[in-house]
Amino acid sequence: MIDDCMNGKIDMVITKSISRFVRNTLDTLKYVRMLKEQNVAVFFEDENINTMTMDGELLLVILSSVAQQEVENISSNVKKGLKMKMKRGELVGFQSCLGYDYDVQTKKISVNEKEAEIVRYIFERYIAGYGAHMIAKELTAAGHKTRAGRSIWQDGAILGIVKNEKYKGDLLQGKTFTVDPISKRRLENYGEEDQFYIRNHHEAIVSQEIFEKAQAILHRRGARLRGVEKGKRNKYSRQFAFSSKLECAFCGSNLSRRNWNSGTNHTKVIWQCVTATKKGRRYCPHSKALIENVLEGAFLESYRRLCSNHTDVLDELMRNMETVLNNQNHIRQLNKVKNEIKLLEQKRCKLIDLCLDEKIDRATYESRYGELEAHLSKLLAEQTQLEKGSRQEIDLEKRLEHLRKMLQKHEVLSAFDRNVFESIVEKVIVGDFTDPTHPEPHKLKLIYKTGFTNTVESKMFKQKKSYVNERGELPSLAENDTDRGEIS
Repeated sequence: MIDDCMNGKIDMVITKSISRFVRNTLDTLKYVRMLKEQNVAVFFEDENINTMTMDGELLLVILSSVAQQEVENISSNVKKGLKMKMKRGELVGFQSCLGYDYDVQTKKISVNEKEAEIVRYIFERYIAGYGAHMIAKELTAAGHKTRAGRSIWQDGAILGIVKNEKYKGDLLQGKTFTVDPISKRRLENYGEEDQFYIRNHHEAIVSQEIFEKAQAILHRRGARLRGVEKGKRNKYSRQFAFSSKLECAFCGSNLSRRNWNSGTNHTKVIWQCVTATKKGRRYCPHSKALIENVLEGAFLESYRRLCSNHTDVLDELMRNMETVLNNQNHIRQLNKVKNEIKLLEQKRCKLIDLCLDEKIDRATYESRYGELEAHLSKLLAEQTQLEKGSRQEIDLEKRLEHLRKMLQKHEVLSAFDRNVFESIVEKVIVGDFTDPTHPEPHKLKLIYKTGFTNTVESKMFKQKKSYVNERGELPSLAENDTDRGEIS
C-alpha cells in the first residue's frame, strides 16, 4: 500500500483507527509525514482525524501515544495469562519437535516412534564422540528427513536436539522472552523473566543418564569456543561503542562490526548491515558499509551542533555519566575481593600447619588445599579484572571532570569519546528511505535519549587509507585526509 501511495496510485488511505494503522508513535509520524509529502491523506475514522488538516498531526501524536500504551497493556495482560498456564504445566507456544506429536485438542505430546529412532541415533552418536557436523552428514546421506521435511540436516538442528530437555521427559518453559511489544525482539531468558521446569511431564525418548552424558560433552566442547559464562550475551555485550546502536534504514537490521583486509597494512574496521552480510546484497541492496572513523566523525559533528543549541542535552549527558560512575564502583568491589583473598591465604597457611602437625590425614589435606587453590585462583583473576576496571574508572572520572570544565567554556569534543556517545545517543539510523525512488545510504540520523534528532551526511567526512601503526591501531580521525568514508 505504501509503495502504491508513493507511486501515485492512491490519493487517500482510510483506516478504522490509529491502532489498526501502526502500533507506535514513531512509525505513525514516519509514515504519515512520508505520505503527506506525496499529498496522500490518511483518514482515521474512529478518531475523525485527517492528516492533511492543520491540527491533524498534533492530535495524531497524542492519540497514537495512547494507542501504543494500549498495546503495551494488552501485551502485559497476555504475558500474565501465559505465565499462569506455564505454571499449571500447560504447553505454551509448542507445536511439535522431532520425535513427538502434539495433540491440539488434549494439549498433550506423544512419542512418534519412527522419528524417535532418529533422536536416539543422534544421542548415541554424540556421546560416542561424534560432532554435530558429522552426525548431520550421516543423517543427510541416509536420507532421513527433518521435522520440517527437509532432506539436508544442519549442525544447529543436531545441537538443538541434544540440548532439548523434552527428550528426557522434562519440560522447561520460558526459554525466551519478548523485550517489548513494539520491537518484538526476543532474547534467551537468563533470568530476566520467570521460567517453569516440570519433571516427568511426558514419556521420555532417551534416558536421564544418556541425556546428562550428552550435556557434559556439550558443555566441555562449548567451553573452548564460548570463552564466556552462560548469561553473558555476546550479541548484546556492548563490546564496541556502536554495538546494537546502528540500525539500517532500509531493512531495519542492526549493523555489525567487521575487519576488512585483516592482518595486512590496509586493515579497515567497518560497520555493515547484518542482512546484507549474512543473506547477500540483493536482500538489502541500498545499504553501504561505513568505516568506523567516519561514524565517529559524524557523531562529533552532530554533537558540535547540539552543543551550540541545546544545553538540556548536555545536562542529560552529565547526569548519565555520573550514574555510570556510581553504578560501576570497581574500587569498592576490589577492596572486598582483596579481603577475601587475604582470608583464604590465612586458611591455606593454617591448613599447611595442620598437615605438618599431622592433625589431618594427607587425603583430607590435598582435597581441602585443592578447593582453596581453585577459589583463590578465581579471586585472583577477578582481582586483575577489577584493578583494570578501577583504573578505567579513575580515568573516566578525570575525563568527566575535564568535560565539565570544557562545557563551562563552551568547547566541543576534539576526539570521539565512547562514554559521551553512549550516555546521550539512543541509536543511529544509517541511511534514509523517505523517498524510495531516491534512497540515500550516506545519511546518518542520530536519535538522542532526550528526544532530539540530528541528521549528518557521512560523505562530508574523509577517511585516510588505513595503514596500521606500530601499536596495531588505526589512525585517528584527526589524521584523515583522502579516500571516501563510505564503501560500496
